[in-house]
Amino acid sequence: MKGFCLLPCNCLHMVYMTKQPDAPHTDITQDGLWQALPPSSHRYVYLARLDRPIGWWLLLLPAWWSIPLGATSPAAMVWLMGLFMLGAIITRAAGCVINDMWDRDLDRQVARTINRPLASGAISMRAASCFLAALGLAGLLILLQLPVLAVYVGCAALPLVVLYPLAKRVIWFPQMVLGLTFSWGILLGWTAAQNSLPALPVLLLYAGAACWVFGYDTIYAVQDMADDRIVGVKSSALALAGRLRLAVGTAYFAAAGLIGAGLWWSGIGPAGAGLVAWGGLAAMATHLGWQVWRLEPHDPGLALRLFKSNRDAGLCLAAGLVMYRLIAS
Repeated sequence: MKGFCLLPCNCLHMVYMTKQPDAPHTDITQDGLWQALPPSSHRYVYLARLDRPIGWWLLLLPAWWSIPLGATSPAAMVWLMGLFMLGAIITRAAGCVINDMWDRDLDRQVARTINRPLASGAISMRAASCFLAALGLAGLLILLQLPVLAVYVGCAALPLVVLYPLAKRVIWFPQMVLGLTFSWGILLGWTAAQNSLPALPVLLLYAGAACWVFGYDTIYAVQDMADDRIVGVKSSALALAGRLRLAVGTAYFAAAGLIGAGLWWSGIGPAGAGLVAWGGLAAMATHLGWQVWRLEPHDPGLALRLFKSNRDAGLCLAAGLVMYRLIAS
């Protein structure tokens, strides 16, 4: 597998398509509708992680929590949710390119990431920069569909997007930075829906989402614990290795509590239409508890499956809030 880095660029995509019997654990997938695209484009699919939709789902879901609370009508809610879905796909793709540009040297030393296009040489830094510029332009066009205030709020997240890959080299808890970054959709979704800056209930939702992200990204980091020790990358999984379940459980408990406080301060009571919103939160909290119960610090494959299951956990709350908005209208 290490010889992969020496293959010509126009042949590299073929390696992704071949299952090696002694291949290390990896999160690269080899199936999906994107396989119908020309083979020459597959390296960009991998660079943007379009083969792994879980990333943009997790970026999108916080926005899908705040949009139903702030939308002026069900039609506006549906429009914004669709627009944010497209924006999340593009923004997450751009973030992955930035991450891999920062990490290409480290990725060559980690079994799970050695085959990423920049680390392997499948894509040059120049080509990646051009691709990033195109993604940035597409994201800007989507952002300009929102109110001016929302554009400013969206642009305010850019420093976090750029600095996250650096955080893992400096602090033991880069997942905190990712939590602030991936939860930004709550603030942007509310601002886009209301054309006003978020109030306390929305800030509580944001804090809860940040705790949720910290928890699931700590689970994700379990996959790289052995390699991270060798190359010197810091993570909450390494810092909390002896108390991993307690740490993730505490983060998830705080997430459910803060989100619940945000719903309560928003005026959503556990009766009438509000019952479905609280039911969505209860379903999410139950799912998070199941993750903590299943978590094993020495099983990277299970860690990846648990991490991916957070899409379903987040969708439970999103479904409850959307139904609440439709019933209350």
